[in-house]
Formats: sequence, structure tokens, C-alpha cells
Amino acid sequence: MKIEYDPVRDLLYLYFKEPLAKAAKTVTATPGVHLDFDRDEKLIGIEVIDASEVIGGKIEFRLPEVIHASTGV
Repeated sequence: MKIEYDPVRDLLYLYFKEPLAKAAKTVTATPGVHLDFDRDEKLIGIEVIDASEVIGGKIEFRLPEVIHASTGV
């Protein structure tokens, strides 16, 4: 999965396949939220227009800390 956010256009896109995958069909889930499907009708991405409005606040991404357990080797 890949996430892109364009703060200038306030556009959020969630990729579930390679970014170059072509959408065969786009369905509007709700105003400003569009679902892209491939020709096999599998969800390949979600586009959110005016993302900060739709999500209801500032767009931030935080990655969880990775804790590596000792393998005892």
C-alpha cells in the first residue's frame, strides 16, 4: 500500500496496487471520495478530494516505532 498527500491541492490517494495501475471504473462513495477499481473489479485505490475537510482536520502521518526483539543469536 502507498499513501500520497498533496497539501497544495489537499488531495489524498491510497494505492492498493502499483501507482501505475489503470482504473477501469471509478465509483463515488460519498462526495469527494472516489473508489478506483481494476477490470477485475478489485479495489486499486481511494482518492479523497478536499481531504482535510472530508477527514475533518489536519492531515498527518505518523509511523509506528519498530521494536526489534532480540533473537538470542
